[in-house]
Amino acid sequence: MTNNYLFRSLLFVPGHNERLLESATRSGADVLLLDLEDSVQPLENKPVARQKIRQYVENGRFVDFHVFPRINDRESGQLLRDITELTIPGVDGFMYPKSTKGEDIYFIDKLLETIEYEKKQEIGTFKLIPLIETTGAVLNAQDICSASKRVIAIAFGCEDFISDLKGIHDTEGLSLYNPRAIIAMAARNHKIAPIDTVHIKVHDLEDLEENLKIARILGYEGMLVLHPKELELVHRYFS
Repeated sequence: MTNNYLFRSLLFVPGHNERLLESATRSGADVLLLDLEDSVQPLENKPVARQKIRQYVENGRFVDFHVFPRINDRESGQLLRDITELTIPGVDGFMYPKSTKGEDIYFIDKLLETIEYEKKQEIGTFKLIPLIETTGAVLNAQDICSASKRVIAIAFGCEDFISDLKGIHDTEGLSLYNPRAIIAMAARNHKIAPIDTVHIKVHDLEDLEENLKIARILGYEGMLVLHPKELELVHRYFS
């Protein structure tokens, strides 16, 4: 546990999907990553997702969870609207995607500080979980971890990383060992929680268990999760 947050499981939930939002209320995950980014397409669904997430939070549907919406990055044209509309009670903070360097996190920190000031909220209320998705970001993991006191965890996103690396997924996951180790070491060095990448083959629980064994060996504290069926096994390994 880091800063009183339990980070065994962080479940992605598309913010515009009413059925999956409702299912998330019964999931038992530690953290809900209410997605405004990759899973919310086309662009016209972004405002719908913001409205639905806000409605569920304000109605107390996620009161038993830590809530970290995954916002859009600073190049998207959506970031300010995401943060302005969702810096509300019931939201613990935000997952910031495509974090490439410490400057990205410093920028979000100052943006949040301005919004907190304008809303008369305590400065530092909203925490950050940077998502590491590129080769450059892995190499800058130390700077990303130290860029803001709001950063309480750092997570690895393997799919975009593999694409950026121009590598391939292999059965042993060899292409992911080094970045997973680097991210975990950077996080532990800065006393924040390292969160392992999603397990893509959501219906293969045997393969999930093998990945969980490696994650524990590498020092991870939790895992990004795509499907609730993974939660029981994930919680067993990180409890």
